[in-house]
Amino acid sequence: MLGAWRVGVVIPAKNEEASITEVLETLPEHVDLAVVIDDGSKDRTAERAKAAVAPCEIIVLSSHGEGVGASIDRGHQHLLGALEEPFLSVVMAGDGQMNPDDMEGLVQPILEGTADHVKGNRKQHENGYHNMPRMRKMASEVLGIFTSLAAGQTIHDPQCGYTATASHVLKTWNWSRSWKGYGYPNYWLINLAREGWRIAEQPVESIYRDEDSGIKPASFFAKVGCMMAIEHHRRNLSWIKPPLTLPHSLFALLAYLLGWSAFLPMFTNDLEEVLVQRSIPPILIGLFFWSMAHLFDRFATRTRQELRANAKT
Repeated sequence: MLGAWRVGVVIPAKNEEASITEVLETLPEHVDLAVVIDDGSKDRTAERAKAAVAPCEIIVLSSHGEGVGASIDRGHQHLLGALEEPFLSVVMAGDGQMNPDDMEGLVQPILEGTADHVKGNRKQHENGYHNMPRMRKMASEVLGIFTSLAAGQTIHDPQCGYTATASHVLKTWNWSRSWKGYGYPNYWLINLAREGWRIAEQPVESIYRDEDSGIKPASFFAKVGCMMAIEHHRRNLSWIKPPLTLPHSLFALLAYLLGWSAFLPMFTNDLEEVLVQRSIPPILIGLFFWSMAHLFDRFATRTRQELRANAKT
């Protein structure tokens, strides 16, 4: 426990027999329960996990290769039934890429009451993206930009899987609608923002050895990009429906539509015609309105978080 909070750790693992024992046996003393989800491993991951000598109880669950997102969801749901509230659900990978010594710092914003969900941020750590392959760094930077747009707030390291979530968030989560694959962190961030939960970031160490990623870049960016676009629009549209109608979201919608009208001649308005006549390219007009839409969206996100936080007090 940490203060009044129990601590559970969710560990998705697939073919991690070489690292799962160390991951479990180096967990901090304040961890009450570790849930390992063996996602269809073809090696001895489950056996090694069951045999590990950890400072806490270990539960090993089996799934059938449904994906890392589905495994994490299952772990969260198990903790809901196994731990008394309040508790923290910390996600650590089974490959040993996350430093257990970072856990206490990771959960501090929740313990202090300033956040409901905390993301690890490898960029903020003193070593930065230490030993991370160059292509992964570039992908992380690109995804950081698009996730920030979709979530309405700055997210520096969206793909970091080292996270902590308060039990009151898990209690209200819609488990019937989730994302099962590698875009899971992005899906969670957008929908956390949609519900008004406060998101914080804490520095964590980046540990890389010789692991091979199972991600196929073209397929990943196509699927996750479409998912983020859909979830972004769902989030914004949900904030213009009564009874939760945020004024900033209405302004964001107006600016967003004006941005599109700059590229669609049949919808061009008088203001845009005047600007084009003054030699301002339509692309600049569209980008200006979309930038304003994102600015209003950030104000709406902050307002939604304040409303949620005030409702709790």
